[in-house]
Amino acid sequence: MTKIKLGPADFAEREMRGYEVGKRNVCIAKIHGRYKGLDDWCNHAGCLLSGGRIEDNMVVCPCHEVGFDMDTGRNETSPGVCDDQPTVSVEVQDGALVVELPDNT
Repeated sequence: MTKIKLGPADFAEREMRGYEVGKRNVCIAKIHGRYKGLDDWCNHAGCLLSGGRIEDNMVVCPCHEVGFDMDTGRNETSPGVCDDQPTVSVEVQDGALVVELPDNT
């Protein structure tokens, strides 16, 4: 696993941002004071989840309204339409967001 520094941990509550990390894009959100992350490319049609909205603990895709749980990546709204999203481990180190990704990313 490789740890990658994204930038300052300065999100407002319920703010969401997308980051390009190597060949991947990750979506990071701050929900209930915690930073959470998923793959940003929705596995249904390739839309960026970071362009969507947060509802409770879900990010809702802007293209087809599929909602994914930010803790588990589980497709909460449209099972059968698309798979769950891979989650990303996020932590704050010295005021910066750090994600942990597999070495092959």
